[in-house]
Amino acid sequence: MSRNGLKFMESLFKKLVTAKDIDRVLENVKITNVGEGSLQAELLLAPEHQNKRGTLHGGMTATLVDMLSTMALMTHEVGVPGVTVDLHISYLKTATTGETVVIDCNTLKAGKSLAFLDIELKMKETGKLIAKASHTKHIGSV
Repeated sequence: MSRNGLKFMESLFKKLVTAKDIDRVLENVKITNVGEGSLQAELLLAPEHQNKRGTLHGGMTATLVDMLSTMALMTHEVGVPGVTVDLHISYLKTATTGETVVIDCNTLKAGKSLAFLDIELKMKETGKLIAKASHTKHIGSV
């Protein structure tokens, strides 16, 4: 995707995170790259992203996976992204406040009614895998 495409996605993202709903939890996410069916973002972990044990909350991980992979899908020429049909996450390693997480989202296939996405969350400094996910998304008509 072109630089203009990245600016468009950043603008769309900003509108989402300034909303009063769940989308606002992504306000510290920085989109670093977008392409045809892909998106890469980073998040510097803060206390509001952690659980009682001081590590990245599983629900926050699921939110990152769901919302950012949907945005990756939106870079494709597809219908309207609909509801999540299936979301599977394997949690492999913890991350703590002050660490930066890189979120890589890729569209594997976008058909007429379903899209299949692959997502990895990694530590920016070491490249170690924190979580691996798959996301199946319904595609509606325009």
